[in-house]
Amino acid sequence: MKGSIRYLAAAVAATVSIGIIAAVVILVWPHHTPPRVLSQTISPELVARGRYVAAAAGCEACHSTEGRAAFSGGRPFVLPFGTVYSTNITPDKATGLGGWTAGDFLRAMHDGVRADGSDLYPAFPYTAYHAMTDSDVLALWAYLATVPPVHAPAPKNSLRFPFNQRRLIRLWNFLFMPSDAAAGSGASGEGEVNRGYYLVNALTHCGECHTPRNLFYGLERGKALSGEVTSGWAAWNITSDRLHGIGDWSVEELVNYLRSGYAPGRAVASGPMNEIVKMSLSQLSSGDLRAMAIYLKRVPPSDNGPAVSSPAEAMASSSSFGPSAAEEDSRGRQIFAGACGGCHGWNGAGQQQATAALRGLRSVRDPTGLNVVQTILQGSSIVLPTGRESMPGFARSLSDGELSAVASFVTMHFGGQRDRISARDAHAIRTGPSG
Repeated sequence: MKGSIRYLAAAVAATVSIGIIAAVVILVWPHHTPPRVLSQTISPELVARGRYVAAAAGCEACHSTEGRAAFSGGRPFVLPFGTVYSTNITPDKATGLGGWTAGDFLRAMHDGVRADGSDLYPAFPYTAYHAMTDSDVLALWAYLATVPPVHAPAPKNSLRFPFNQRRLIRLWNFLFMPSDAAAGSGASGEGEVNRGYYLVNALTHCGECHTPRNLFYGLERGKALSGEVTSGWAAWNITSDRLHGIGDWSVEELVNYLRSGYAPGRAVASGPMNEIVKMSLSQLSSGDLRAMAIYLKRVPPSDNGPAVSSPAEAMASSSSFGPSAAEEDSRGRQIFAGACGGCHGWNGAGQQQATAALRGLRSVRDPTGLNVVQTILQGSSIVLPTGRESMPGFARSLSDGELSAVASFVTMHFGGQRDRISARDAHAIRTGPSG
């Protein structure tokens, strides 16, 4: 009895202590004042550099949405605790950045603080942009000043309590923000590995999707780039691990994938990665893509996530002549035969298009079938030098039961998985976090 009382007293004391620390951080933790920036000459060369930085940082992809002008915001980001909308970053004075100074913009990019002193939600990746050089940030600022201003207020965020309390972001920053010493310190050109580090960790902020997050949605930096589920898709392990990551890829394969979203026998980009390739990575120079690939090949290996099958295993898990006898009567086999087999082939090698090959893909080796289900629902489209290659989505034509059946067939037949994907799981993937 006495031990229970002591334990309860200790728990209460710990809770009170944490509460006091949180209150102190929220109330007195200082914001950096906007840095003073000397006026700079806005030359065509500076604007061109800023346009390149904007492409690398994915600004248009996140700050644009269907039905609104580029950079005018309004894109929803559905998170486990609600929805955050991207803001207008055109130079409109009322709803965009028109009333900001260059110093305000630097503070927002490095510290996550708006011009009015309020905190930005870390859905905006200032924890990565924190390491951007001042010169890159100011070049981006110069470019955004040339974008046509658009009056477009951001929709109101829809977040559950206590996540709708912006002041709590100060505590989050106290716990998960990189050190001040890292601000503006990214190596921007000293050798390929350093340039790759800067591109991967700051500009293109790969870790925002590919690094696991903790209970408070902070990045688990000890597991950098080892894979995470984000926006309803699996962002795969991209460490140097040979089975679970990209360690077995050549530099050339990685460069081609980053440029086009397709690496034969390795991967086809779908979902958010497909969008990043189209709107960001495909616009980078060959030298920068090579630097990213060389750096990624040096990231410490992690065995997180599904392993990629070897060519021999992939062949063993799929028949060259059709479905096995055990699969003949399966509902999934019947759906695959009617809607999928003509393009993908029973041996998973692809028929009319090489990009339709399923054999060897990490997605079919994933027991959850997350990206398989998402691709069946939403379809996919990539642009290669030979033209556009597309797969239609089947969200409207397949019920949850049919979706689970055909996805299970794909992961079993081509990925050698034993567990079925349930209709309940298929429904949860279809409806997403808000469902």
